[in-house]
Amino acid sequence: MSCDFFVWFPQEQISNAEATELYLRLCDGDASALVPHPSIDAFYAELTARHPEIDTIPEEKIDDHDYCPWSCKLDYSPTYVIMCCVWSKASYVHELVQALARKHGLALDDPQSERVTYPDGSTGGSAKTGMSRSVGWVLGSFALFLPGYSSTRKGWHPPEPP
Repeated sequence: MSCDFFVWFPQEQISNAEATELYLRLCDGDASALVPHPSIDAFYAELTARHPEIDTIPEEKIDDHDYCPWSCKLDYSPTYVIMCCVWSKASYVHELVQALARKHGLALDDPQSERVTYPDGSTGGSAKTGMSRSVGWVLGSFALFLPGYSSTRKGWHPPEPP
């Protein structure tokens, strides 16, 4: 089992849901929504200088997850990098990738939590409202529930219009 992360150069901020859709398209081989950027190459070079690609490490280091935390080869292109790490190193890799992404001006998506983080520290939220889907659902439920509840209570009357 592995934990995945991906980075790209953000031309604009997108919501968490849009980042998840982007990740799924990348997994299907569709990178048409992204543009190449030199920051991707710089990020990849710095990341693999610290933790080499799994297919380049010596056989005796294959189980040394401090040396190489990757569970498979990185999916690297001039437009993005997808990294899959072993679960035991997920927190460490997340912190490392987040720091490197911020340093190189890249967006970081964590598909497990469906959360995108931008170089300035802001997150995806919801593209249209700025709130997460679950917060919108809860607020919408109250909006539907409260008027019906209030009107059925005995002795309560809505305020008179001015």
